[in-house]
Amino acid sequence: MKARLVLAGAASLVAAGCAAGGASQVDRDLARIRAEALRHAPRPLTRAERTQYQETSRHEDVLAFLDSLVAMDGRLVRTSIGRSGEGRDLPAIVASRPRVATPAEARALRRPVVYVQGNIHAGEVEGKEALQMVLRDLALDPHPNVLDSIVLVAVPIYNADGNEKWGPQARQRGAQNGPETVGQRPNAAGLDLNRDYVKLEAPETRASLAAFNAWDPDVFVDLHTTNGSYHGYALTYSPSLHPAAPLGAFTHDTVLPELRRRMKARRGFETFPYGNFGADEGIGPRQPLTDSVKTGWYTYEHKPRYGTNYYGLRGRLSVLSEAYSHDPFGRRVASTYAFVRELLSLVAERPTAARLAAARTQTPTPARPGGAVPIRARFAPPSRQPVLVEVLTATGDSSRTEPGVPRGIRRTGRYLAQEMPVVDRFAGTLTRAIPAGGWAIDAAAPGADSAVKLLLAHGIRVTRAGSLAATDVETFRADSVVKAARAFQGHQEVRLEGTWRTERRAHGDSFVVSADQPLALLALLLLDPQSDDGLATWNVFDAALRVGGDFPVTRLLVPAP
Repeated sequence: MKARLVLAGAASLVAAGCAAGGASQVDRDLARIRAEALRHAPRPLTRAERTQYQETSRHEDVLAFLDSLVAMDGRLVRTSIGRSGEGRDLPAIVASRPRVATPAEARALRRPVVYVQGNIHAGEVEGKEALQMVLRDLALDPHPNVLDSIVLVAVPIYNADGNEKWGPQARQRGAQNGPETVGQRPNAAGLDLNRDYVKLEAPETRASLAAFNAWDPDVFVDLHTTNGSYHGYALTYSPSLHPAAPLGAFTHDTVLPELRRRMKARRGFETFPYGNFGADEGIGPRQPLTDSVKTGWYTYEHKPRYGTNYYGLRGRLSVLSEAYSHDPFGRRVASTYAFVRELLSLVAERPTAARLAAARTQTPTPARPGGAVPIRARFAPPSRQPVLVEVLTATGDSSRTEPGVPRGIRRTGRYLAQEMPVVDRFAGTLTRAIPAGGWAIDAAAPGADSAVKLLLAHGIRVTRAGSLAATDVETFRADSVVKAARAFQGHQEVRLEGTWRTERRAHGDSFVVSADQPLALLALLLLDPQSDDGLATWNVFDAALRVGGDFPVTRLLVPAP
């Protein structure tokens, strides 16, 4: 009640300030009023906090929590990126000082925009909880903080439908240490949202991409939990792994090492580049009770179907956060919270902010027409580094010692630093230049309309050109069309091999994708027939593919007239 009474006096005091001292005095008065109100106001708690980390938030809990924050600080803007497949709201909070309600207002501030999402896999729940807590603690802090230097767009419960498909942790997240009941990994339609960033089949993916196209953030952060290797790190992280990502090296070599240092020095958490021991990646026999020196430490795939890789290929700083699944739930929330706070602080600092600003105006060499862009990749040669390995022992019986640990095995809490191969980068195996004139899609070809719809959803500009006069082009002829034997995410992935020929030819009715646009690099990776994760991979052009036939997308060696 005291908080309400204090806040109720704000309007009259603002009016007096406008008459007497101008806007600056009003701002000072409002800051003092808010600080006084917050001294008396209750501090909202997440469901995880209220239950001492025995439970995680339902969708309705998140909505109520966000609404309570907005009621306490009018500078927060509650918005939505869209609706889930089952119609649930996908809430977002825009946090900034001064208040920002639109992308245009964010751009006018000329400061970094950071997009953070949690709960893409709804059984991995600490990101959802930590992000709510970050919003609360920044918004209710009466002192200057990162919100004075960045615009934060936070989406705590991205996979809202999956979050509501409750089930026991032992079934939903078998290698995770609580909470007892969590949501499921896929969305309601069974789609893994973190494999959907090329094909855009899920309404959640299309909604998030529309929000990303609108806000055009400088930084993307995706919050996850690991899948079971026994290591000694509270949290592991990764940049965009695709070797063509313009800011990949800067993120890998500058941003993340500094974050690692700060997480240890300021927060007391050990962190390391994301990965799993080779046995857990299928590279060798899995033996939980032995070390993994021979097989090493391996990151995940480089392909743009993964969100962190995808957004890196849009020229943005992109970071994956993975809390250690065998830590108790409360500790996983704490490490994720600390990582987000430290990352936001680093982005707000002048050197990083300046580098991000430069990335908006500079076209990296590989993304320029003529530059060699990796369109297929494999693991780069490893480095040798010490990796913390958790020591496990056998119990001698079939008892379960804690959630997420196989029966008959006990964690000891001891860790050994063992030197081993660390594979955390990729190198291109096939490169292609961006053609000076872009690409022409045969409008009459099967799959052309679907391809154009996807390109537009990605934010890539496409024009209907009608007939094109004779011009120099490169055309791909398929010598091999191979479909995967097993379906993945409802698709049998396609791999094409063939030959290119240069010819002068006219085009009939065509769609043209210009190379003179910010997302030309992404367009190349989506449209090239030999890209290892393009539209052809996901069956968009299947009806047009045959051995000995021409691919329906040609490369224009000069701009279309």
